[in-house]
Amino acid sequence: MTRLIVAAGGGGDAVAAAMLHAAQYGDEDQAVILTYAWDRLLVDPVPGPRSAHDFTGLEAITRSVRSVPATARPIAPAGSTLPRLAAELPQTFALLDPQHGVEGVTNQLEELIAHLTPESIDLLDVGGDILARGDEPTLKSPLADALTLAACCRVDAPVRLLVAGPGLDGELSADELRPLLSPVVHTFTAEDVAPISSVLEWHPSEATGMLAATARGARGTCEVRDAGLPVPLTDASPQLHEVDLDEALSHNALARAIMETTTLNEVEAHSREICGFSEIDYERNKATWLKDQPPVALDTEAVLRQLDQFESEAHARGITHTTFRHLTEALSLNGTQRSDLRQLLLSSRPDQYVAPLWCIPNAMSGPR
Repeated sequence: MTRLIVAAGGGGDAVAAAMLHAAQYGDEDQAVILTYAWDRLLVDPVPGPRSAHDFTGLEAITRSVRSVPATARPIAPAGSTLPRLAAELPQTFALLDPQHGVEGVTNQLEELIAHLTPESIDLLDVGGDILARGDEPTLKSPLADALTLAACCRVDAPVRLLVAGPGLDGELSADELRPLLSPVVHTFTAEDVAPISSVLEWHPSEATGMLAATARGARGTCEVRDAGLPVPLTDASPQLHEVDLDEALSHNALARAIMETTTLNEVEAHSREICGFSEIDYERNKATWLKDQPPVALDTEAVLRQLDQFESEAHARGITHTTFRHLTEALSLNGTQRSDLRQLLLSSRPDQYVAPLWCIPNAMSGPR
């Protein structure tokens, strides 16, 4: 049997989709994970999601849907984690291209469903911002989720909406989400994480990283993103909930507004109107700033001194964990230095690594 899993926001949702497939359906069923190629500026210096024209080596599944095999490559200067995911995971990764708005995403879904005749269709969001109204002050990335939600509501096929790790994306809190969630469908465990463990060693997703860490038993408060948002890691963090698709649409003003859009520019315009911003504008502005930052070799002694100061201040704030993405930002390093920073810390202070998070000394909780 074939299972179709739509990764609502791309990026880490695609990794979580692979974990969902293993946990819910096992090895006997094949899975196609339909996902955006949208890895943000840590991986891809080009703002916004990539389209099929940004890759070489894609393979046709239907007229408008392409798979991303391990041999595919993003065309410079674009970047993408999808080819590496295809190389390390057994699922098929298909490219969700939003350039033609909800109309285009709907067409891709309908073609893929007709071609695959899947046994099930799941729409997966890690964190739960797919349930945002649009006016929440903490909302940062509503666009991709609203697009996939709107398209899934338009297709003539049963789609199960799943939210994993409520609150883990640092946008809507678990308390805000709780009234919208159904009873728990599944609680992820360390065994469920095992199939994606190699990916967690390099993939930059914070929300899926925290989902995996809490499935392995980590508890406390994790500081994330460039703004240093504190995210609680609780017993509810590794849970998976089903949400009624129509109720989600009735709650999500952006998804309702973009139902008839035919371009990504239209979707952005609605996001600016309803949410007050477009996350792609934020990426455009940040990309311009990052372009002026020359690559600099890591100064080991200086970085470790900065790390000591950061950890002391984080401990005072009650932080128990952080991500390598946040550490990169907090230590004023650029995205290209993230891998070097990670290798330095793992070699110099390996006892503080609780995969895939970094633990703050004197504030550690959960397994080490």
